[in-house]
Order: sequence, then structure tokens, then C-alpha cells
Amino acid sequence: MTQAASPARTVILTVDDDPGVSRAVARDLRRRYGEEHRIVRAESGDAALDALRELKLRGDQVAVILADYRMPQMDGIEFLEQAIDVFPGARRVLLTAYADTNAAIDAINVIDLDHYLLKPWDPPEEKLYPVVDDLLDAWRVSDYKPVGACKVVGHRWSARSSGVREFLARNQVPYRWYSSDTPEGERLLRAAGQDGQRLPLVITPEGTPLVEPDDHDIAAHVGLATTPTSEFYDLVVIGGGPAGLGSAVYGASEGLRTVLVERSATGGQAGQSSRIENYLGFPDGVSGAQLTDRARRQAAKFGAEILTAREVTGLEVTGASRTIRFSDGSSISAHAVILATGVSYRQLDAPGLDDLTGCGVFYGSALTEAAACQGHDVYIVGGANSAGQAAMYLARGAKSVTILVRGASLAASMSHYLIEQIENAPNITVRPGTVVESAHGGDHLEQLTLRDVESGHTELVDAQWLFVFIGAAPLTGWLDGTVLRDGRGFIMAGPDMTPAGQPPRGWELDRPPYHLETNVPGVFVAGDARAESAKRVASAVGEGAMAVMLVHRYLEQS
Repeated sequence: MTQAASPARTVILTVDDDPGVSRAVARDLRRRYGEEHRIVRAESGDAALDALRELKLRGDQVAVILADYRMPQMDGIEFLEQAIDVFPGARRVLLTAYADTNAAIDAINVIDLDHYLLKPWDPPEEKLYPVVDDLLDAWRVSDYKPVGACKVVGHRWSARSSGVREFLARNQVPYRWYSSDTPEGERLLRAAGQDGQRLPLVITPEGTPLVEPDDHDIAAHVGLATTPTSEFYDLVVIGGGPAGLGSAVYGASEGLRTVLVERSATGGQAGQSSRIENYLGFPDGVSGAQLTDRARRQAAKFGAEILTAREVTGLEVTGASRTIRFSDGSSISAHAVILATGVSYRQLDAPGLDDLTGCGVFYGSALTEAAACQGHDVYIVGGANSAGQAAMYLARGAKSVTILVRGASLAASMSHYLIEQIENAPNITVRPGTVVESAHGGDHLEQLTLRDVESGHTELVDAQWLFVFIGAAPLTGWLDGTVLRDGRGFIMAGPDMTPAGQPPRGWELDRPPYHLETNVPGVFVAGDARAESAKRVASAVGEGAMAVMLVHRYLEQS
């Protein structure tokens, strides 16, 4: 009989920018708690947040976080505010000097601080251990319930294995990754009665093995809602990016029976961003995952349903009802619909790339692959903000990051603050006027052929990682014949449909379409899927809120 693995030790994390203090805190904590708890230390807020995210993905639990107040770039209060998003149940302690006690007292209200400790804490038996003992006791009896982690067994260079990891990570589902050729991976395969020919294998927290599962199967087994609780709603929001989440928050908070339908994971392209630094209210920046998680919890708090891994294939109009059809043949209906389907990254057209997608070639940030890029040479195609944000994130651990841009510079499409950061990063190089001619490799990417657009000169370079950000295409093909779109597939709305002041063909109401209303009354569009939209997170959220206001106006007059 196979012996059950012992449960993982809960974590106590400490962060202090002074190496000596950091070691001293960790030493004192290990002396008292090392047998029952794992002590993790970091010397900056960013490093500590990275450690917390890694612990989250692995399914570990963090019981107590101790943070020094005076740290450069990110002080202890700012760090703890972001740490709440990752481990909301962890108890929070601020280490302060006597002069900073007012800031610590203020933090009790700002971040719900559990305790603050004055330096020095000697002797720890009197000043440190009693505090931590009480916090650990409080954590154990709290209503915070640890969530079991999934186990994923796959191959490093398997596109579907990468896709499953990305799906779980973006949906905030803890998991542990095992390569199929490691002893533990082989043991899990044998336990599931598999020989490794069909991968990935996902084992749910309850021990149910899922062989080559699709996203819907995974979602249904890990606690993500996939089935609507009703057949009819006031409002259906299609798409879970910033615009869709904004619509869900405002719709549900204003009393509309609201359901949000997302085909993969909430957050959209913004949710995959490693760092958004120009979003209002976050002067130190915020990751797309953090912003998405906050918005999703906010929508759920107000009563919005969120359905994951449901693909919408059709929109039908029957009198005052708007019916949404799913790929499995089922449907739901509503008084009004908001289309917030967003966009997907365009595919790079070059020989060899299709076969290597997911095997070293990725569209979007694929943050789950970042750890594997440590010490490697990474190439990024694209010159917009998403490419710049990914470059800065990957540069933390990569040997080098090379940004390939077809144009003459980054200035045409990237924010100035990102350009400055890239210029100051020692391991990031920008190659303007350069495109990928072809990709080469067996079971994974090994080399790229690059071409200079001016001279036509080609160069063969070694590369295991290529991340592509080359513009976006709207996900609106399923609306063909129902909703008016422009030549590129973006949805037309409001004044854009009536350039001469005439309503669109087939419009039967006495009033003109509202600003975000499509040619179908009661069907609105918000965010990147709208023609001529701003393609910014803030504007998408704003349009989501505005669309709900117009839904109310539509319902009042219907």
C-alpha cells in the first residue's frame, strides 16, 4: 500500500530589506516554529509577493506574514495591502520603529492589520513569540478554510499541458505541477492507471483523475461554476475582462439579476498582464491577476453569477427576450445583453510557429512559464504595452530579453513610462525593424530566423522562448448575421452606426440607438470589442459601468 503523503507545513513569511534583520527574524521564528511551520524570508516587497504567488500556485497555506514598515520602493503597508489579495486569511504583522507607531496604528484601519511589533523584539520569548502564538491560534480557529490543490502531470513541452496550467492559474485554482518523467509524476500516472501516453493528467483535490480534460471538465471538478442557476436573467454579460467585470459589478450592485459568461478565465488580456502601472488608484502598480481577483470577488459579493469555461455560439432575438446559446446546445435568456467579449492576440504568420505553439511559442504573457525562463534567452514580438510589461516581468529572471519590433521604435505604441523602464533594464534589448521569418525545433522551440525589414538580411539565433503580442482580433464571429460589425470584426454601436443621422437598417424603435447600443435593441457592447474603443483597462471598466446605465434606460422604456 502506498503511504499517504504528509500534509504540507503552513508558512510563516517575513520580509525586511535589511539582510541582517531579515536573517535574525527568520532565525528566531525557526527556533520556535520551525518543526511545525515552514519559515520563508524575503528582502523586498516584490520578492515576497513573488514568493506568495508561488506558494499559492503550489497550494501551500500562509498563516502569518511579518513585514518591515520602512522598505524602499514598497513599504510594509503597501506590501501587506497586496498580500491580502493573495492570502486573505493570513494574519498580518508590521515591524516598526518607535517613530513609526502612528503609521502602524493607521494601518490597522487601512489593511486590517492584526498587530504591530516595535524593533528590537528582544527577547523574543517576551515580545515576539506570544504575539505569533496568538496569531497562529486565531488563524487555526478562523473560518478561513484552506483549499486543496490539484495535481497536474504533463510534459514540459506539451501545448495542452501548458494550457491547463494557464487555465488553473488564471482562475486562481491552486495546483502542483509534476513532469511526467519524474519519479513523482510516474507514481501519479501509475496510481491513475495511465502509462503517460495521454497527457495531461489532472487529479482533483478529492483524488478524481481527469485524463486529457478540456477546460469545462476541469472547471466542473474544481469548484468553478459552469451551470446557470436560472433560465432567465435581467442581464447577461458575455466576457469576463475588465469591461465585463465592470458590467457585472454595477449590474448586480444595482439590483439586476446578472450572470457573467466567460469562455476561459476572467480578466481577459488585462488579467494576463504581469504589471499594470497606469491604472487609476494604484500608484505602485497592480498585476492583472490581482485586479481581476478583486473585481471577481466584488461582483460575486453583489450577487452576480460567474460561469466559467462556457462558450457562447449564438444570439437570438425573440420579442423582448434576448437568448444566448452555448456550444453544448443549452441556452439562457435575458431582458438585456452586454457584449464584452474582448479580443485575442493575433497569430504570427511564419513557418514553424503553429507546430511549436505551447512548446516554447506563446501568445500573451503565459506567466506560468516565467519560472522556466530563468537564465534563458527570451524573445518578445510586439511593441505595445502588453509586450513591454511582459519584458519587464521576464527580465527579472531571464538571462536576456530581446524585443523585436517591426517599426522604427517603441514610441508609436508603448507608454512612455514603460519605454523608460526598458531603457534602464540592463538585460533588455530592443531590435527595431526586425521580424520573425521562421521558427525551428523538434518537440520544442530551439531557433529563430530573424529578418531585417530594411535590408532583408536574415540571422539564425538560438531561442527556447518566444512570446508574441502583435495586436488583437475581436472574438465576434459568432455574431455574424445578427450584430453589425465593421470590416475587421469589431462591433458597431451608437453614433458609429448612424454617421448621417439615420438609424441602422432594420431599426424599428422611435429613438436612435444609445451610445453603446448595437443595431439590436437591448444588446450593448463595452470594451475592446467595440469599434474605435480606447483599448485601455480604465476605459473598458468605464464602458462596462456606462453600459449598465444604458441597460437601465432601455428597461425603463421597454
